[in-house]
Amino acid sequence: MEEKDQSILRVKDLSVQVKTKDCMVPLVQNVHFEIDQGKVLGLVGESGSGKTVTSMAILQLLDRDNVDIQGSMTLKGKELNGLNNMREIRGKDIAFITQNPMNAFTPVFTVGQQFVETIRAHNYSLTKKEAKELAIDVMRDVNLPDPAKILKNYPFQLSGGMLQRVMIAMAACLHPTVIIADEPTTALDLHNQLLVLRLLDKIRSEYGTSILLISHDLGVIAEMADDVAVMKQGKIVEKANVFDLFDHPQHEYTKKLLRTRPTIQV
Repeated sequence: MEEKDQSILRVKDLSVQVKTKDCMVPLVQNVHFEIDQGKVLGLVGESGSGKTVTSMAILQLLDRDNVDIQGSMTLKGKELNGLNNMREIRGKDIAFITQNPMNAFTPVFTVGQQFVETIRAHNYSLTKKEAKELAIDVMRDVNLPDPAKILKNYPFQLSGGMLQRVMIAMAACLHPTVIIADEPTTALDLHNQLLVLRLLDKIRSEYGTSILLISHDLGVIAEMADDVAVMKQGKIVEKANVFDLFDHPQHEYTKKLLRTRPTIQV
């Protein structure tokens, strides 16, 4: 029991239903998982299995007027479900990395304006100059070239891979307790995929950040995750250590996912 209490993020009996004209439609049912400090939990499953809905429920980003969220989601013992001040939690304590970085930035403001605003929203005592210096330092830490120049650019002037790395730098600068990374490498070429995974691993090892890594790419999960939860039709059908899951899958659906992953023919 003592070991369980060390969990940084704990999701218990999470169920999400969306209201339609005639009835309530379940999207996620009785989901349960835990992540310890500095660990990576991979959440896998095909499109529509409930992975992103689960992450949005944790972040409290679902529309409460149309969606019913039941169950418990705690961060370091603090209940998130129904929390009124989630805006203070998001970004600082739980960072969110989306699969499409273009949608995460406002096109009419420079990257620097948005980076500085993000920092100052959670560090009220910092001046704009201090926040800019912090942004540049963090961007250097994640191997972004010429950070000062990048900050002057608008989002559309950067490639998808560069923007994704900027978004990870923004997440890293606040030293969050948890990062939820939703398909962070999907839109990237192989070179940038590797860079992004290295950045996430660096943040995890240096800051002790826990990561919920959502992906349909089993290669990414095998590379990064300590443990894996497999979702099918809104339910977790199998949870295991990453080595056990890949070497000895128990559920038929997990076996099917592993069979369909691409292999290199020699």
